[in-house]
Amino acid sequence: MPNIKSAIKRVKTNDKRNAHNSAIKSAMRTAIKRVDALVLTNDTDNAKTALVEANKRIDKAAQSGLVHKNTAARYKSRLAKSVNGLSA
Repeated sequence: MPNIKSAIKRVKTNDKRNAHNSAIKSAMRTAIKRVDALVLTNDTDNAKTALVEANKRIDKAAQSGLVHKNTAARYKSRLAKSVNGLSA
């Protein structure tokens, strides 16, 4: 444990930030899994609404730098492709 006041504050800040980032990334992963599950059950309407939510979570994670913007684009593309494949 650090003794210097600024180092103590840095540890606290890092812990708080880590918890926040973990929550955002976890929410993103959960939203992606929800869309995948709905695609597997061929639930078109719910999959489309879940896709909108997943895209929002993915964009949020990419905006804060938790995932690279190209990774986010890849996630969104794959999800959209799978959902659009249901209605075809």
